[in-house]
Amino acid sequence: MNAPHSLLLPAFQLRQLGFQAGKRNLLAQINTELPRGQFTAIVGPNGAGKSTLLKLLGGLLTGHQGQILLDGIPLSTLPLDERARKLGWQGQFPPNELPLNLADYVLLGRRPNLGSFGRASSVDLARVMDALKSVELQDRHTSPWRNLSGGERQRAGLARLLTQDAPIWLLDEPINHLDLKHQALLFRRLRSEVAKGRTIIAVLHDLTQAARWADHVLLLGDGQLLAQGEPTRCLEPASLSQAYQWPVRLWQNQEGHWQVAVGEAA
Repeated sequence: MNAPHSLLLPAFQLRQLGFQAGKRNLLAQINTELPRGQFTAIVGPNGAGKSTLLKLLGGLLTGHQGQILLDGIPLSTLPLDERARKLGWQGQFPPNELPLNLADYVLLGRRPNLGSFGRASSVDLARVMDALKSVELQDRHTSPWRNLSGGERQRAGLARLLTQDAPIWLLDEPINHLDLKHQALLFRRLRSEVAKGRTIIAVLHDLTQAARWADHVLLLGDGQLLAQGEPTRCLEPASLSQAYQWPVRLWQNQEGHWQVAVGEAA
């Protein structure tokens, strides 16, 4: 049996994509494809346009120029409910105030899949508890949202994505607020999801984490796409130094660990 046509396409195709804030170009003429079933990291300095690009992919912003295709279809033409079934979103900063407990927040991930009456079934509730267990928060399921730490809220966002079960995840700085243990657990979980066929696109500040965990990298600088492809190929000193406007070098030591060095300007 042949695979559906959409599965033969990249997850996203970006054509001459641009975005402006006032008179400033935050992104200009972005042409690229984001592969399906891989982990793509979007990297670059502050102000490079990373979060803007991610929000455009999620339909939270509309580009001023160009087009985004999702599964070969213009993103702008997809109904909101269909987008919600295809795309899972986790922003950089979890909300501070919600009149919900932890389990109710995670249950929001099931909303795109609930029936006409929007009532959660026992299966939905079981998925919530399974997701909370996977992020080590099952014992806090009745805790009010306001009582959770920043790291717990970030992990709750991952649990919500797991209950939603969209084929594409868009993550903006997913290791914000996470301690070292939970950073490692998060990346291992993301690799596990990719191995199951999920597509993950994440904005990352840490170049060593991007090099270690991602299959594919987009390097942005001043709103432009400077390099793309496998981390070892595109995160080379010339491109990094152009992006950061400062000498930057990334390499792998004898133990296989990635390291970054920031030099002095000439």
